[in-house]
Amino acid sequence: MSTFQRARRRLRAHPFALDAALAAGVLVCIVAGSLVEPHGPDGVTWALRTPDALSLVLMVLGAAALVLRRRAPLAVLAFTGGVSLVESVTGDPRAPVAMCVVVALYTVASATDRPTTWRVGLLTMTVLTGAAMIAGPLPWYAQENLAILAWTGIGATAGDAVRSRRAFVQAIRERAERAERTREEEARRRVAEERLRIARDLHDVVAHHIALVNVQAGVAAHVMDKRPDQAKEALAHVREASRSALGELRATVGLLRQSGDPEAPTEPAPGLDRLDDLAGTFRNAGLRVLVAREDQRPDHAPALPAAVDLAAYRVVQEALTNVQKHAGAEAKAEVSVVRVGPHLEITVLDDGTGTGRREAPDGTGTGTGTDTGNGKGGGHGLLGMRERVTALRGTLTTGPRYGGGFRVHAILPVETHTSAVQDGP
Repeated sequence: MSTFQRARRRLRAHPFALDAALAAGVLVCIVAGSLVEPHGPDGVTWALRTPDALSLVLMVLGAAALVLRRRAPLAVLAFTGGVSLVESVTGDPRAPVAMCVVVALYTVASATDRPTTWRVGLLTMTVLTGAAMIAGPLPWYAQENLAILAWTGIGATAGDAVRSRRAFVQAIRERAERAERTREEEARRRVAEERLRIARDLHDVVAHHIALVNVQAGVAAHVMDKRPDQAKEALAHVREASRSALGELRATVGLLRQSGDPEAPTEPAPGLDRLDDLAGTFRNAGLRVLVAREDQRPDHAPALPAAVDLAAYRVVQEALTNVQKHAGAEAKAEVSVVRVGPHLEITVLDDGTGTGRREAPDGTGTGTGTDTGNGKGGGHGLLGMRERVTALRGTLTTGPRYGGGFRVHAILPVETHTSAVQDGP
């Protein structure tokens, strides 16, 4: 920072001191101007003459009033205008007290709006110039009278230009700050959406695989002594489910890596092409699962967007997990995936008799479908499914079936809006 910038900042921090220094400088200029003899025999000359007492008092009063120009600009303008008016009528030779009016008018123009500047400036110029021409000791066409008109106009114009520039700079600063706030809000919104998406993926992965691990571990513990071969098979399923869970968790959490971090996940997100593998994991856990698919796309029909493919897989995964946890040991699940025109319909039915609390058909819910089956609830399975489907502008209906069991039915549009695909499931 240069010396000039430091001095300018220090003066801005003490405006009263700056105004006092300005008033002193104006007083020095007025006193120096009162020593000029503009009508000498040889033209403009300097004369060592002493101003009369009234002129000296008016000089001091006009300059001293400028100390308060920031606090009461209109009052200071009125006071200095009155002092200059008295001097222009009585002074002979005249002292340049009108310099105080120029500074005061500049302050008013820079601190108020343009209409006020026009009204006050024209009034000041008219009154001072008219009084000097009509009642002054000099002829009306004297250059001193025209100088009053010119200098007061310059003061008003300069003040209005400073005010306009200050308003322009402030508007630019406000636009920049508003744009920065908008960018920050957009970044926070995107971060929140990404966190929600990752949280849904983590919930789906953990709920599915941990449920399978729990079931297989229970089977292994039950048959460990009597049927060790079956226990060994169950433990193998536990190991496979654990490995699959760790892989999906690694891929999901890997999304939080920075772009330069090594070993970024490269495995694609799961989709309906892995539906048979998904059903196989549940069959290994003892759940009877039937899968019926009629989702082959017709000729010239668009392929499933990645967001729709992942959402469909997660809906089936969560629905089967709920069946595994709540429907009972003898339950059977039926999965249907049908492509009807521009929509993909997914239906998961079960005939279980479990007592786990589930969401009500209207979506308000008496619980969720991912509790522990003990009636305590507290999961977010159906809520997560509903959020996924809604994000893609689809519909999800869930509820108990007539005669027992539960039904999950989702309709996903194949042609989603760009925003939905970019935001993710």
